[in-house]
Amino acid sequence: MEAGNQTPVTEFVLEGLSNTRELPSLFFLLYLFTLLGNALTLLTVLCDPRLHALPMYCFLDACLSSVAVPKILAGLAGPGGRTISFGGCAVQLYAFHFLASTERFLYTVMAYDRFLAICHPLRYTVVMSRRACMGLAAGTWLTGSLCATIHTTLTFRLPYCGPNRVEYFVCDIPSVLKLACADTAANKAVILANIGVVAAGCFLLICISYAYIASAVLKIHTAQGRLRAQFSTCSAHLSLLLLFYAPLLFVYVRSYSSHVSDGAVSVFYTMFTPLLNPFIYTLRNKEMKKALRRLAYGSALSQNGTKS
Repeated sequence: MEAGNQTPVTEFVLEGLSNTRELPSLFFLLYLFTLLGNALTLLTVLCDPRLHALPMYCFLDACLSSVAVPKILAGLAGPGGRTISFGGCAVQLYAFHFLASTERFLYTVMAYDRFLAICHPLRYTVVMSRRACMGLAAGTWLTGSLCATIHTTLTFRLPYCGPNRVEYFVCDIPSVLKLACADTAANKAVILANIGVVAAGCFLLICISYAYIASAVLKIHTAQGRLRAQFSTCSAHLSLLLLFYAPLLFVYVRSYSSHVSDGAVSVFYTMFTPLLNPFIYTLRNKEMKKALRRLAYGSALSQNGTKS
């Protein structure tokens, strides 16, 4: 699309999702339960010092949901809620990809952590020292920020002078690029590199880590229940990985095609995955279940003490 003498776009209109105009209450309840579930998990972790070393990737999903869902609810409430400024669209796109990229790198680090804990338990405390953990955590956030900055800069350096209606419920790269009045070949190449190199590389490292973990567990012929229990704790991580990667691959591999199922998969990723994460993480983690029981028992005792 050529820019010509057309007026630059100053705001976008998010088209939202088809056949969802009658579902604002459902989306609101899903978002409310997402916030409550993640808040309860966070409260449990903060109240129990023994859980402070547990991974915090569940809460990234809650933040990711908060980037998109409030705008979805605003759009369902009325036509005016679907409008977003040019700058607001850029901020939303940056936040969305910053959180998603950070979570992707954090999942990779967690797989390496489980690999060391199960395959090299004697070296674990040496390799995964406090300094190393802080460095890995900082690296995931900085790398996520770098990826999001590159995508946002490349997307919004382009001129937008034609239609301003985004055929999506959030400002995401493929849907925004369709409205650009310039060649988007460089942007498409970066997206393919992100999928083919960065995301696939992280996924490959995760698969290698769990291949070694599975091999180590299968070699055990004695009743070493502790190691098998450690492996069982990986099931929560694996479940979250499936919920994270499957929708993203479906949407971004088809990033320049338009299909009604893309929106449905994206809604699953932004709404249902953050809702399910606290339950998966809690039900599959014995320490979390014990901490929740202690928290509930302590609250009951304090209420009984107040009444007496």
